[in-house]
Amino acid sequence: MVSKSKDVRLEQKAYWEEKLNQRLAVLEEKGVEPGIRDKDSAVKSLRAKIKETRNRLKAIDEKEKKTEERARLKAEKQAAPKEKKKKKAQGEEASEMSKRQQKKKKKAKEKQKKE
Repeated sequence: MVSKSKDVRLEQKAYWEEKLNQRLAVLEEKGVEPGIRDKDSAVKSLRAKIKETRNRLKAIDEKEKKTEERARLKAEKQAAPKEKKKKKAQGEEASEMSKRQQKKKKKAKEKQKKE
């Protein structure tokens, strides 16, 4: 099962980077040219895993930002009902009625006009 934890992903990224550095060091000791080193299947695989981990970290960061934004909006919404209570105290009931009640009221007014 893939981990969704940011800490675990950071550890994985460090692990894959260390493995890549080790593989590059081994290839360098053997005297392999840089162009051939980049085409090595193990190097490609390790770089792909690092890229995948980076992308997952970005997704985790974006999710955290969205969560913070939602929490902020929720806090603002919770502060807003206090203002509605003030309006209700002033006698503005129409905005507090459900849509069904508003529709019934509108029909009743139309019926009165016809009569």
